[in-house]
Amino acid sequence: MSLVFQATDTLGKFVLDAAFTSNRGVTALFGRSGSGKTSVIRIIAGLTRPDQGKVVFDGDVLVDTQKRIFVPKHKRRFATVFQEGRLFPHLTVRQNLNYGRWFVPKLERADNLSTIVELLGIGALLDRRPGKLSGGEKQRIAIGRALLSSPRLLLMDEPLAALDDARKMEILPYLEALRDELDIPIVYVSHSVAEVARIADRVIVMSDGKVAMAGAAADVLSQPSISIVSDRREAGSLVEGRVEHYDSRHRLATIGFKSSKIYVSGTEIGEGKAVRVHILAKDVMLSTVRPEQLSALNILEGTISAINVDKTGTVDVQIDCGGTPVLARITELSFERLGLLQGLRVFAIIKTVALEPH
Repeated sequence: MSLVFQATDTLGKFVLDAAFTSNRGVTALFGRSGSGKTSVIRIIAGLTRPDQGKVVFDGDVLVDTQKRIFVPKHKRRFATVFQEGRLFPHLTVRQNLNYGRWFVPKLERADNLSTIVELLGIGALLDRRPGKLSGGEKQRIAIGRALLSSPRLLLMDEPLAALDDARKMEILPYLEALRDELDIPIVYVSHSVAEVARIADRVIVMSDGKVAMAGAAADVLSQPSISIVSDRREAGSLVEGRVEHYDSRHRLATIGFKSSKIYVSGTEIGEGKAVRVHILAKDVMLSTVRPEQLSALNILEGTISAINVDKTGTVDVQIDCGGTPVLARITELSFERLGLLQGLRVFAIIKTVALEPH
């Protein structure tokens, strides 16, 4: 599967001028509100006809303004999940789910209702009506309805934006399951680093209607400059590793990276499992000598590879820990007292509780 997108479009004073390509898995369109993310997804879905551009999905030309090609949305076989579930209140969950199948020719309908129900954990909800569901449950039903339309591509426009943190944590594991178990490419719109870090394979960063960065999730989200288009408190490093050992007595997983290891506490994780760990920059301290007698288990030795002084009185320090990037955000005063310079060997001290394996 491949998606090639190139479009320019003007809406009032806002100008979209973006181009990117994506393949299988989850491609996240990431950036602040008003950066152009929704404009892109509306053009892909066929809800907006751009001023100029070309959109090609899996070899099928959907938009080509020069050749006056514009395939209507109902012929693209894409499904969209919005911020709100948009369920029919007078129908049961089962009826809402089956509604998605009506848009698929009978010969092309997949007999996968039971699979989707099990994947989304909604078996106990089938006879309820939307008024009796929580926000997270409604979104799972909306996702199930979209999947039952047998889409070639699933578009998700900030599907968790209307949910509180508890409901977001409830639904994120189901999104991970969609990514891992279904062979359906997903374009996922979000302004949350935490969401993107958990589910995205590739990230397209949008800023002022343009593509500011693009690449693998671990590469893009570990860039110090990502804070320019996100909440500065979410800046950090996204590193990928594998579980080497799980200590059931202390409930600690040892996760190995290229030449580093860290400990993660909490839920049991199977040995050999590939995981991602999002390390927030604000949860990393630095020392120029190896610290001793600390409660922190994770102390990584590395070399300062980049320094960025911010106008707010903080400094972002990028450390290369044997091929594993770690970003630390410290005060300018601490930076000066430590005498930090690019190339200097330092020790990054990371709170174990700040790490979340995905």
